Amino acid sequence: MLDLLDFGLNLKALDIGWGTLVMFALLVGLLLTGMPLAMVTLLVALLFAVGWFGPMAVPLITSRVYSFVSSFVFISVPMFVLMAAILDRSGIARDLFDAMKLVGGRLRGGVAVQTIFVAVILAAMSGIIGGEIVLLGLVALPQMLRLGYDRRLAIGVVCAGGALGTMVPPSIVLIIYGLTANVSVGDLFTAAFVPGFMLAGLYIAYILFRSYTDPKVAPPPPEKRISLSEHLPLLRGLVLPMAVVFVVLGSIYGGIASVTEASAIGVAGVIVSTILRREFSFSMLLDASMHTLATVGMIMWIGIGASALVGVYNLMGGIRFISQLITGISDNPTVIILFMMLILFILGMFLDWVGIALLTMPIFVPIIRELGYDPVWFGVLFAMNMQVSFLTPPFGPAAFYLKSVTPPEISLGEIFRSLVPFIALQVIAVGLLVMFPALALH
Repeated sequence: MLDLLDFGLNLKALDIGWGTLVMFALLVGLLLTGMPLAMVTLLVALLFAVGWFGPMAVPLITSRVYSFVSSFVFISVPMFVLMAAILDRSGIARDLFDAMKLVGGRLRGGVAVQTIFVAVILAAMSGIIGGEIVLLGLVALPQMLRLGYDRRLAIGVVCAGGALGTMVPPSIVLIIYGLTANVSVGDLFTAAFVPGFMLAGLYIAYILFRSYTDPKVAPPPPEKRISLSEHLPLLRGLVLPMAVVFVVLGSIYGGIASVTEASAIGVAGVIVSTILRREFSFSMLLDASMHTLATVGMIMWIGIGASALVGVYNLMGGIRFISQLITGISDNPTVIILFMMLILFILGMFLDWVGIALLTMPIFVPIIRELGYDPVWFGVLFAMNMQVSFLTPPFGPAAFYLKSVTPPEISLGEIFRSLVPFIALQVIAVGLLVMFPALALH
């Protein structure tokens, strides 16, 4: 530690270019040791605050951290995480999956299609990615494998569908972006609505194309039609989830409640749903609360570390330096946007989306405003890019979430290979959003 402090005290001799290079090298080096991202960013922030400005600059870190954790909108994050945790421990997702037979029952590849529909509804209920992938991996994947679906298609559908929580409101990714970029979260939710469903539509189109052009990929639909007497039990599985979605999103879009208030209403709705289904217990609520505490604690610590680092780097003049560097690449604003997307894509291979948002958005958003683009549109574009990061190796979290519940014969390498077509679809969606901003700014 003394060596690190001695190193920090010599930082004053560096200009901002070399300081940026040293900071980046130190971040990468410490991350390679296995230290958590939150601890790495806090340590580097402390070293550069003391080394660049002296010990009197340390309170600047605490003031920066306080402004992050005291945001009222941040309260919605634990609420939506708690919603997902309760859903994970109830039978709502299983009944919802059965109810979606009404949508895909007469299609070749219908089970894969209904999996995407279930993923969209689950995303609209909670916006948490990990829980969705595990739920679909337990409910949908075994059924698709049993019916004879192509294994890679089934794996890709579960991972890509489960990651839709990044795009479909109420998305935690959009909430964190709104906090970082000082943009209305409600506006972000409205803007993400069409692009989120567009991406789900691309998945469904790909599934149907593969299913109807290659009979080996998906089994034919069952010859027996669902009778009218079977419709009612299936519809019952839709009532409670759709009611929760309607109350949460309807209250936001209708201007009745803020995002924070709607998240609390959503938690109440999910708890009432489990009570009506006779699944509620205090042990389940305690288990869900502990899971929420661990998840939100991780997000908070990453946020604290990233906020501190960005604050120190901004005082060093680093954000102005990076802005000049990026805008100097080309006179064409589209080229600059694509370069930012490339940076986010590369970072997404190695870092958690929370860290990416909090480290890059304070730099990127002012550039976006300077170029004359709408930061709401860029927020949707960022969320779409983070879709890709959930699937890309080597650290694509969607693959690891699914691996935790798959049969032993499905390797991690096979999961990543199965995701390639869906990554291509996500890149296409990013390109469409860049070419047609009206998709988000309708």
